[in-house]
Amino acid sequence: MSETPTTALEAVDILGLLELLPHRYPMLLVDKIIDIDGDDSGIGVKNVTFNEPQFQGHFPGRPVFPGVMLIEAMAQTAGAMCVLKTKKDGGAGKPSVVYFMTIDKVKFRRPVGPGDTVHFHMTKLKQRSNMWWYRGEAKVDGKLVAEGEVSAMLVRD
Repeated sequence: MSETPTTALEAVDILGLLELLPHRYPMLLVDKIIDIDGDDSGIGVKNVTFNEPQFQGHFPGRPVFPGVMLIEAMAQTAGAMCVLKTKKDGGAGKPSVVYFMTIDKVKFRRPVGPGDTVHFHMTKLKQRSNMWWYRGEAKVDGKLVAEGEVSAMLVRD
């Protein structure tokens, strides 16, 4: 019987996200990140609830989670993975700012609403210096609801 090396995948709960990202309610859009493989890939999880402020106006009688917030959640997932990787590689503390730099090739496929759990599957495309580029797919019950490419830049004072 041959032994196959396995990589232990990490997870970050909400308390860990609060340490990694500067975002706070109502702009922290990820509840946890699972299956983190360094900065190569990971899955952000967002539980969409009816009591979130955007549903008061988007749209009364037919609540739809805004697409721009799906893309922001992708960027937050990627940004948190970059900060975590930097810290593990011996970076001196967390960056002072994580900037969302670009959005490309975005497509919205299905509406997302209260009661849905969105999984943001993020895969690193490349990394150069303090910049990372990711491809993301947002899925609800395994069905694609949005996709796109985002980049983030980590800045220290």
